[in-house]
Amino acid sequence: MKPIQIFFSAGEASGDQHAAAMFLELQQQHANIIATGMGGTKMRQAGIELIVDSSNMGVIGIFEVIKQYPKLRRTLKHLQQNLLELRPNLLVCVDYKEFNLKLAQFAKQHGIKVLFYVSPQVWAWRPKRVLTYGKAIDMMAVIFPFETAYYTAENIPVRYVGHPSVDSVQPKFSKSMALQEFKLNPKQPIIGLLPGSRHNEIKRLLPVMLQAAKLIQAQDPTVQFVLAQAESISDANIEYHLSKYPLNIKVIKHLPYDAIQCCDAVMTTSGTITLETALLKIPMVIIYKVAPLTYLLGKWLIQINMIGLPNIIAGKKIVPELIQQNANPITLSTEINKLLIQNNYTNAIHQALSEIKQQLGTGGGSKNMASLAVEMLVSK
Repeated sequence: MKPIQIFFSAGEASGDQHAAAMFLELQQQHANIIATGMGGTKMRQAGIELIVDSSNMGVIGIFEVIKQYPKLRRTLKHLQQNLLELRPNLLVCVDYKEFNLKLAQFAKQHGIKVLFYVSPQVWAWRPKRVLTYGKAIDMMAVIFPFETAYYTAENIPVRYVGHPSVDSVQPKFSKSMALQEFKLNPKQPIIGLLPGSRHNEIKRLLPVMLQAAKLIQAQDPTVQFVLAQAESISDANIEYHLSKYPLNIKVIKHLPYDAIQCCDAVMTTSGTITLETALLKIPMVIIYKVAPLTYLLGKWLIQINMIGLPNIIAGKKIVPELIQQNANPITLSTEINKLLIQNNYTNAIHQALSEIKQQLGTGGGSKNMASLAVEMLVSK
């Protein structure tokens, strides 16, 4: 029999991880299946043939995207051409909203089924975008239960599949073993730095974190620091920033959840990593900084006053968010010290994060996605 061909499109580290996990589940459910497309290290390791490596394509902000526009346009044209040549049985677009919307529209025009995985944040801004997406897809798979209402209201096929992070956030070691593995002293404070998986995040936010770490260390020389390095970020990029600060920071690669679980508190960029940290029930301070014009435009468009996923899911601010000018070393170090010193405050955050984990359920997101894909493949 001719193998079933799936075409994946994932433009960022979180999407790369979600697509890889889904494909591995697909192989369990259907033996005669192959996949190709755009993605990163995780997808390649899962056995997906990459036409485009998306490791350097993740950007935040409208003006940052404009700078990358020629490259993004070339990549889109390349993927469109491959869709026409391969004629896959199914296109799976994973997150990377605006780029993947254009790819989905092209595929739909040419009679290729489209499954979109991870809805745009219509609950935050432009809810009528569901109509645009509805015309370009055959099914929207959402990862938060409250998102289905936006699509059912417009009669657009939608399925809640669960959040993939519930399954994927699994440390390799127990906490005690991880502390031993990383040579960390459990009797001294441990602070995590999660500077992100995009190059412009590293450039904009890692220096802020390192300066904050310097202030924290000046107050308490016993504090230990760990930095979880994303696979999409090169050693040279991290070393360039670390070389500017006389800090003893342990850089940990390939084991982000083990690194996070060792921490008493973390300073983190916004995005999926905040939810992953919440699932590990580690208190955090979220920092967010983009180009001033991007921020002003976003502030005008976005209908919610929070950027961190744990806060958005909870419907209230349970962990601190430092945005734009507030994302500075002094404020960040003050907030981290507060998490280390004020036990009642930290315990309340622990409790709130436990409730987030309960709200997201028992997992099965990747398996549910694979089942949905198989369902779409067999339907006419």
